Amino acid sequence: MKPLPSTSSKTPVKFRMPTSENLVPIRLDIEVGGQRFKDAFTWNISDPDSEVSVFAKRTQKDLKLPLAFATQIAQSIQTQQTEFRSYKGQEMLTGEKIVPIKLDLRVNRTLIKDQFLWDLNNFDSDPEEFSKTFCNDLGIEDPEVGPAVAFAIREQLYEIAIQSVATARESRNAKKGRRGEYSSISRSTGAALDLMKLFSNRYSGVRKRKEWDVFEPMVDMLSNEEVEKWRDLEEA
Repeated sequence: MKPLPSTSSKTPVKFRMPTSENLVPIRLDIEVGGQRFKDAFTWNISDPDSEVSVFAKRTQKDLKLPLAFATQIAQSIQTQQTEFRSYKGQEMLTGEKIVPIKLDLRVNRTLIKDQFLWDLNNFDSDPEEFSKTFCNDLGIEDPEVGPAVAFAIREQLYEIAIQSVATARESRNAKKGRRGEYSSISRSTGAALDLMKLFSNRYSGVRKRKEWDVFEPMVDMLSNEEVEKWRDLEEA
């Protein structure tokens, strides 16, 4: 197993997704003429911008959506890409960071609730590989569940990375008199060092031992009637 990358305060980390692939979580919720289109997927930030238009037109054509959707889809993706790129080059807060990831989602008939820890500084981690193992361990056969779990993880990691940028900025601007405050926070995370040993390069998630019973994964299969109720709640 390769050692985890160094993340000491002496070696600042530039903003990127804390995973092996720098993928942007894209979420679409577009309504045109009373017709609504929702989707969630990841996008490689290194792909040419021209691919956005191609993808939008193909999606509109494949789903037989009105032509106006192609423009709306492309604009939404480009806006989210621009936001992601706005953080490029900015420093992220460094140091040991073990963060909680929560799953609470419905995919077709499958309802999933779970909570586990993730090593934010493991840039070799792979949410897609983690989700495959997750589904295999729980006997989930729906092929759409794995990508949904991976997306949920990436979306939360993205938000945490953005927060890390803001915290790093605040830390740089802090007065010398406040250094003790940050030192106390750093010492309080010392227990996380033991958890680091539980992570592998690709699988960055782990469940706290004391929470195994409380946060045991919950997977439920919904009936047709229950699925309709969930859809009504999600669309409300």
